Amino acid sequence: MRKALFILGTLDDSDIDWMIATGTRHRVTAGSTLIEEGHPTERVYIVLEGAFAVRVAALDGKELAQLRAGEIVGEMSFVDSRPPSASVVAIEDSAVLAIPNSALKTRLNDSAFAARFYRSLAIFLANRLRDTVANFGYGRGGKEQNVDLGNEIGPTALETLSVAGARMNWMMKRLRGQ
Repeated sequence: MRKALFILGTLDDSDIDWMIATGTRHRVTAGSTLIEEGHPTERVYIVLEGAFAVRVAALDGKELAQLRAGEIVGEMSFVDSRPPSASVVAIEDSAVLAIPNSALKTRLNDSAFAARFYRSLAIFLANRLRDTVANFGYGRGGKEQNVDLGNEIGPTALETLSVAGARMNWMMKRLRGQ
C-alpha cells in the first residue's frame, strides 16, 4: 500500500471526492488482465480489494510484485503516454476504481490539483528509485551509508501516513455506500 501513502496522503479531501465521483467501480475476476504490457490503457486504477500480480514478458511472465488494496496502477502510462511496461493480472477476485485518463487530464487544468498530483507521483517515484538502488546493493557495506533501505518509509511518507490511511478508509466506505 506504499503508493497510496504517497498519493492519497498528498491529495486533499476534495480530490478524493472527485476521484469517487468520476471513477467507476469494476469487479475483476481471478485470471483477468487489468493492464496488458505494450497495449495502451485509458484508465488509472486504484485497487480496492483483492490482489494482482505484476508480470513482464521479457522475464517469461515472471511475477515481479503483488498489488493489494490501496495500490494505484496505470499512473506511469498516464504520465508519459507510453504503453504499459508490465501486465497486471488479477490473482484473486478483486475490485478497482477506474478513473478515465481523459477525466484526469481535464482535472489537471486545476493548477492546485496538478501540483498535488504530480508532487505525490514525484515523491513515490523517487522512493521507488531509492528502493531499486538499494536492492542492487548500493550503499550496503560501501562508502555510501545514507541510502533508504527497501522496507523503510521515509520521513515524507511518515508525515502523511495517518492521513492516507484515513482517506483510503473513507474512500472504501463511500464506495460501499456507507
